[in-house]
Amino acid sequence: MKKTYLPILLSLFLQGIRAQSSPSGFVRDSIDAYIQKGLSDWNLPGLAVVIVKNGQVVWMKGYGVRDIITKKPVDEHTLFMIASNTKLFTGSALAMLETEEKLSLDDPISKYFPDYRLYDSTSTKLVSIRDMLSHRIGTKTFEGDFTFWNTSLSREEIMRRMRYLKPPFHFRQEFGYCNSCFMTAGQIIPVVTGETWEKFVQSHFLSPLGMDQTRILSTAVGDQPNVATPYTTSYSDSLNRVPYDNWNNLAPAASIVSNVSDLSHWLLMQLDSGRYQGKQIISWEALQKTRQANTWVRSLKSGRYPTHFTGYGLGLFMQDYAGRQVYWHTGGAGGMVSNVCFVPEEKLGIAILTNNDNQDFFEALRYQILDAYLGVPYINRSQQALPDFLKDSVKTSNEIKSWEMRLKSNKPELPLSAYTGNYTNTLYGKIQLSPEQDHLIIHFITKPDLTASLEYMDNGEWLLRYNNILYGIFQVKFDITNGKVKSLTTRENPFVEYDPYVFIKSEIQKR
Repeated sequence: MKKTYLPILLSLFLQGIRAQSSPSGFVRDSIDAYIQKGLSDWNLPGLAVVIVKNGQVVWMKGYGVRDIITKKPVDEHTLFMIASNTKLFTGSALAMLETEEKLSLDDPISKYFPDYRLYDSTSTKLVSIRDMLSHRIGTKTFEGDFTFWNTSLSREEIMRRMRYLKPPFHFRQEFGYCNSCFMTAGQIIPVVTGETWEKFVQSHFLSPLGMDQTRILSTAVGDQPNVATPYTTSYSDSLNRVPYDNWNNLAPAASIVSNVSDLSHWLLMQLDSGRYQGKQIISWEALQKTRQANTWVRSLKSGRYPTHFTGYGLGLFMQDYAGRQVYWHTGGAGGMVSNVCFVPEEKLGIAILTNNDNQDFFEALRYQILDAYLGVPYINRSQQALPDFLKDSVKTSNEIKSWEMRLKSNKPELPLSAYTGNYTNTLYGKIQLSPEQDHLIIHFITKPDLTASLEYMDNGEWLLRYNNILYGIFQVKFDITNGKVKSLTTRENPFVEYDPYVFIKSEIQKR
């Protein structure tokens, strides 16, 4: 009798193992059609996705094209800028160094950089590595990013200018997403190890994990043979190619370029207590440090998803979702957005990379996959999110058209020569305005590739258009007092920074 049942029992056992590691019904039967429709609905050229479950890759595939001109397809090796998904590498590195007793996450920044300053003296004295990694120094989300992102400023100069970030919130009491904070924390690595952030992350994570196609910096990313082209539909009814970002001066916050094949290794390590292929890459103690909430983002039910609490650890969001603890982070670069997500209780990991920064499909797809594996009743998350997105897009388009209708060769209050010259913002530094035919051109001194045109509409209002459409199209005004130009207030895409910048005309400052 035992010999008779043993093969049957063995067969049932193997079937159970295969079932545990197989794709969900949605992934197995519907994901291809779902993604293809999503690409069309959201005007998204290409996407790559990987799903790992129970220690195995159960789905990994590219969809659409990496370039709308060449039509070359996206595959699992296509590189994308993962932007802020870099942050967990930095948080993990510093957690590792704490477990090795080379630093404490609660060390003040001034221990390593005695001249470092924040806006007020109390915060300067208290601010720690943990504060920097937890987005809780009191600044607004993205504050300073227009100054720091895609500029010629060095990491040291960015750290120096952080003293001009005026916090609207109390220190350690509010969540304010801060890229320059992460860069500052990353700069401690060379102080305590003698290795640059780049070399440390490469030698301790990328190389041991076999992430051989991943690039630690964004230098010459567009020259790679299999890389996605960045696009946006922001401020336009059609896809526009945008330049590749250069995140090198904020590298610990956002510079890594990767693909879903390599990210599957990172996810498998996260879901195996820091091990990959039997080798301990990072200790379980260090891994746990990255997953402990240091800052609460929200503690009330929010939005259309079944989640109530969201916190932030060391380069990682965490939230409840359908009764499980989900860890995740998004990444936003010019022309690309991504999400990396894992659910340890389910041994489930997901990475989604895309090459249009103005769409929510990458998040809808992540939740659709989570729903499938976590038993949430089916709701088409893409179709659920699409109407609001389209409504906002139409509103923006109509607003821009209404401004363009006001371009009727009207004359501004003063001759163009009165507006030209140097302007300065304490945080940003200098810009220059020069005349060109019947309009003005803004030159952003630390952003050598960025300019903007100012065309007069009426009622003292001008139409601001950046040469890189990603930065936006806006209605702006000069402050004119007693017939003299005093200042210009500019705006930029909230994807870059939420708040406007006031630039004071140099003649005014000399007074």
